[in-house]
Amino acid sequence: MILFVFEGERKEPELHKTLEHLYFSQKSSSIICSFGNNIYALYKEMMRLDGDGDIVSVLREKLEKRGDDTLADKRSSDFSEIYLFFDYDYQHSFLSLDEINKRVLEMLELFNEETANGKLYINYPMIESIMYTKKLPDYSYNGYTVTRDQCRDFKHLANDFSFYSSMDHILLTNSHSFIAKKISLVRKNWIFLIEMNVRKANFIVSDKDEMVSNINEINQLSIFEGQKRKYVDVNESVAVLNSFPIFLYEYFGDKVLQSDDDTDISASPTSNKK
Repeated sequence: MILFVFEGERKEPELHKTLEHLYFSQKSSSIICSFGNNIYALYKEMMRLDGDGDIVSVLREKLEKRGDDTLADKRSSDFSEIYLFFDYDYQHSFLSLDEINKRVLEMLELFNEETANGKLYINYPMIESIMYTKKLPDYSYNGYTVTRDQCRDFKHLANDFSFYSSMDHILLTNSHSFIAKKISLVRKNWIFLIEMNVRKANFIVSDKDEMVSNINEINQLSIFEGQKRKYVDVNESVAVLNSFPIFLYEYFGDKVLQSDDDTDISASPTSNKK
């Protein structure tokens, strides 16, 4: 069983529902839950337990306080893999930039293995980066950066910048489940997003504008260090990057770039996934 932990309660679960339909077999069992707060609140919860807290226990306690029994009878041992998706959100003024980066680094070091504490994926600057493109495929994507000040209103900025008026081009709803043309279109748009974000992650890490031969070259820690080195520490900007496409490529490898709608890749995750 796989546990997906999301920061938000709306956009991330919507994306997950589509990705589950496109890539994960109906036989694959997964549970999703929303933390309902940012990574810095999660950091505070983990530090309250001296960094030794069991993520499932921490989440279960938080969810139960708001009447959510999603994890009521679950332990970490019930999950073979745990994935967390949170935003960089470096615009917050209640913390210095140095403290923000310190906390993100500690969280990436703590959540670095999906079969242990869980594996953390970071969206730069936030989940709405999935919308920050012109018409797909966007060959200018590598150059998109935003400043810390711009991130204070990034949701509106992304909406205004995007070629698309909504996320309909990358989402499937229940009404789309059996519409082959819609499924094919959404799948192709995800292929574009995977290629764009993997290439950009590689550019952030190594200055190479190309797909990687080894997904470990663009692990979440190396991406964060590249963001700091090339953008954050230089002028408090950040390269727009979304972690969902990177997660898919890391999990399934090149098979996720196949556009054949009849291809079932869920049964055999890639050897790229270490």
